[in-house]
Amino acid sequence: MRPISLCLILLAIAAPWAGAQTSDAATKELIEKLLGRIDGLEKRVAELEHGKTAAAPAKAVSATEAMHQSHDQAPAPQTAGPEATPVYPSLKIAGFSDLDFSATDLHSTATGFGAQTLLAPHSGFEEGQFTLHLSSALSPKVTMFGEITLTARSDASTGSPAAAGFNAEVERIMIRYDANDYFKVSFGRYHTPINYWNTAFHHGQWLQTTISRPEMTQFGGSFIPVHFVGSLIEGAAPAGGLNLNYAVGMGNGRGQVISRGGDFSDINNNRALLANAFVKPDALYGLQLGGSIYHDSLNPLTAPAAREWIESAHIAWQKETPEFIAEFANVGHQPISGAPASNSQAWYVQTAYRLPWLQKLWKPYYRFEYIHVPKSDAIFRTVVPTFHASTFGLRYDITTFAAFKFEYRSYVRRDAPNFYGFFGQTSFTF
Repeated sequence: MRPISLCLILLAIAAPWAGAQTSDAATKELIEKLLGRIDGLEKRVAELEHGKTAAAPAKAVSATEAMHQSHDQAPAPQTAGPEATPVYPSLKIAGFSDLDFSATDLHSTATGFGAQTLLAPHSGFEEGQFTLHLSSALSPKVTMFGEITLTARSDASTGSPAAAGFNAEVERIMIRYDANDYFKVSFGRYHTPINYWNTAFHHGQWLQTTISRPEMTQFGGSFIPVHFVGSLIEGAAPAGGLNLNYAVGMGNGRGQVISRGGDFSDINNNRALLANAFVKPDALYGLQLGGSIYHDSLNPLTAPAAREWIESAHIAWQKETPEFIAEFANVGHQPISGAPASNSQAWYVQTAYRLPWLQKLWKPYYRFEYIHVPKSDAIFRTVVPTFHASTFGLRYDITTFAAFKFEYRSYVRRDAPNFYGFFGQTSFTF
């Protein structure tokens, strides 16, 4: 029962008795206290109702808007008690998964391509990754984020002892202190902030428009270091409406298998260094322009030691009418032995458009991508393919949290037969 109702009942009971005892000073005092209590409660109720009215109604989030929202942010802490004291830690878990189908005219393994590109010499269904995002506020300024995946193995139950059915991987784990918007420092394992795709779209295929990532940013690929273990300092400033964002970092860099980050110390005691900056102008809301630079010293298992420099740039229009993403990266290798340096380039352009009809559930897209590795690049020439490819696709959002995707891809390779394929995927978040 609400306090104001209780007070009214008490007043109703007391009123007749009070009328018969008007000369009783104590009764008069009781009535005055009850009336004062009622007045106070009515004012409090009015204030609360005014606060609810003044608050803006929650905006309905479409499938596409939800897709571009960050899944890396820690949730607001829970509250308890009459004074709404925050409770820490405050954990939020989000999940993703997908099921894929591929059919190509390949007759052998597509050397150098990442497993999640779904290029196999046979057709069929494939279990995608099962992904969990875990975020938690540990205090008003300290948060943590983790990303864990389970990936089906093609060699399951073979060998002695028998291989497991899935590989478990800690893709990201980090703890961050937010001093303010301008300065945040974190430690952990990241998706290297070296280009746009690698920080905008993480594990969980539902997050991205397409079935697969561009090959230059493919998980398990070697062109750029997808993972980075170390520390980052980052922040953002209005900068006269440009909204300048920056990140600088130091970490272990690539491991001896260059497709993996240095999870267990640095292999040569030379830290990898990176710097990233981009702007998101107020005047062109949805536009992002930026670039990065990365330096490391490599000691690969099957190639000579070398110094590595990576320069990249991107432009992205983050809306869906249209969606547009373009990136370029140059990877330079200078062998320690003094052999000639080499430069490998990769770029892609992707465009899509959310159709205005049929409840805006359909989204056609196209991507062209290109990678060139000179034969003089001893580090990349056996692990990174030289090719160009076109992808035509259509995404259909079944609900706000699930989608069907259909793709046709055509590949032209150097020193290897061309091929094409048809691909399908159902992806979802929960």
